[in-house]
Amino acid sequence: MSEFVKTRIANRTGIITLDRPKALNSLSLGMVRDLADVLEGWRDDAAVDAVVITSSSEKALCAGGDIRFFHEVGHATPMGGSALLEDFFTEEYALNHLIHYYPKPYVALMEGVVMGGGMGIAQGGPDCGIRIVTEGTKMAMPEVNIGLFPDVGGSHFLSHAPGQLGNYLGLTGLTIGAADALYVGLADLFVPQAQMAALKELIETTPGGGLRPAIVAFAGQFKGQAGDSTLEANRAGIDKHFGAGSVAAVMASLEQDDGAFFQKALGAMRQRSPLMMCVTHELLVRGAKLDVADCLRMERTLVRHNFEHGEVLEGVRALVIDKDNAPKWNPAGLQDVTPEMVEKFFTPVWPARAHPLRHL
Repeated sequence: MSEFVKTRIANRTGIITLDRPKALNSLSLGMVRDLADVLEGWRDDAAVDAVVITSSSEKALCAGGDIRFFHEVGHATPMGGSALLEDFFTEEYALNHLIHYYPKPYVALMEGVVMGGGMGIAQGGPDCGIRIVTEGTKMAMPEVNIGLFPDVGGSHFLSHAPGQLGNYLGLTGLTIGAADALYVGLADLFVPQAQMAALKELIETTPGGGLRPAIVAFAGQFKGQAGDSTLEANRAGIDKHFGAGSVAAVMASLEQDDGAFFQKALGAMRQRSPLMMCVTHELLVRGAKLDVADCLRMERTLVRHNFEHGEVLEGVRALVIDKDNAPKWNPAGLQDVTPEMVEKFFTPVWPARAHPLRHL
């Protein structure tokens, strides 16, 4: 493993610890490869009954992909076609697929920041995934803020969220906490931060074969302690506004609602990439009809088009490189986004037989 991914086996449970705290465990290509290697190895290892992914710091499980790396290698060629960039997204999405269908209990301790690519490595499949949040969890799919779209399987897990909650999260990119994560269905259990050390001790001392029921029983004593869900309280309005049918219609609907929650959503959307909000809206419509593998293949196509267009490179420049927080989106206004611009992002890049994720 690399210096940022630590692994060990304790009591028949494989434990993966992300240890890149200064970058909030942002995923590099090397980290993606390390995670894939260890998970593939443990998948067929009779000595491992369960897997836990955690962090060396309670500040973050994983803040996403390494966007500085995206910017650097995205400028490596005129069209942003760096082989390293291609490899990163192909291998990251294959890793997301591996995790979603992992055949053994896959426990994600979602402490602190869990965003973007961090969601991709935490959203285990419904059969074996156990996603644990604390009051310190800060969860988001904030890609539209940097001119990207909700990837790493976001087209699947956001499009399958109840009502219009997925559209709300994808189009605003706003952060939610534990209660909202549980309500949306992006987390399973709540454990107070003060009890996480005890949970980790339980993981260490419980045989892997009995880990799932032990964790569920442990978390059961804290049921209801995550607090009230803001999304639940505003659910009717979310479904009304974000079900309006297009990004322009959503924003027009929000403009008629003077509630603080909805004005915050509108303010966020006014800062996002108009083009990528429209692409995201279409992505979630299409993703609702696809399985996980096809969603990831669709996202892989969109990534290529996005870097060729340059929207994410400009978003990262404004947010992280120059830090002027003044991205020059292309096009600049929502009124200038055409259906043809959006459709272009879904145009196949490769024939099906040559798609880099054809084997999923």
